[in-house]
Amino acid sequence: MKRSRTSLLERCYVGLIFFLLYAPIVILIICSFNASKSRVVWGGFTLNWYTQLFENEEVLSAVRTSLALTFSAALLATVLGTLACIGLSVMKKRTQQGIMSVTNIPMLNADIVTGIAIMLLFTRFWNLGFLSMLAAHVTLGVPYVILNVMPKLNQTSRQIYDAALDLGASPVYAFIKVVLPDIMPGIFSGFLLAFTISLDDFVITYFTKGAGINTISTMIYQQARRGINPEMYALSTILFLVILLVLWIVNRIQASRPQESRD
Repeated sequence: MKRSRTSLLERCYVGLIFFLLYAPIVILIICSFNASKSRVVWGGFTLNWYTQLFENEEVLSAVRTSLALTFSAALLATVLGTLACIGLSVMKKRTQQGIMSVTNIPMLNADIVTGIAIMLLFTRFWNLGFLSMLAAHVTLGVPYVILNVMPKLNQTSRQIYDAALDLGASPVYAFIKVVLPDIMPGIFSGFLLAFTISLDDFVITYFTKGAGINTISTMIYQQARRGINPEMYALSTILFLVILLVLWIVNRIQASRPQESRD
């Protein structure tokens, strides 16, 4: 009886946590189909906000800028982070720990401190614009890539890499054929995390963007002062569904790997 009560309390607690996490998203999705601009009055079902979304060039421009910035920053951060992990793996233990401690500072530091610091640097030596945002987002994403790739790299066997070199493979070829497949899950996880952090970031983007450049987060901030346009509800719903689809595909791929290995 005591165990059943404990199990019931655990289920209620988990259910409450999931409710608090996803109830706002459900409300957001409902509002995207509400014909009324009010969030408390149901005006009937409509797809008008989705139609206006794809006709609003200002919003589409912000979406294109956000996607270009996010993909570019995540890709560059993944490459730089992976190369940094390779360099760290051949360093002495004490040096590696010191560099890893410095690498963790951007993740622990407040975004507003990082954003203001990068803004001051760029305004002194560089004009603010898309490239300044890209550099700032790469700086933000590299530590997260290192955090994902480094454990995978530590799990790989150095002896297999050395054996490939002894068999006549070049260092680059041995890395691509031996090391890269082992650390690829960490690289992919680092890319997704850098992509998410870059897409979600507002503070650093706000301080490093140039005049006339808007991303999704900065556009929502501008609208929040005078009222959020329901078109942004539709855009947020589309982003949520796309992310949900990507997660489903990734989980399906990971679930099929053990079955393929058994076959």
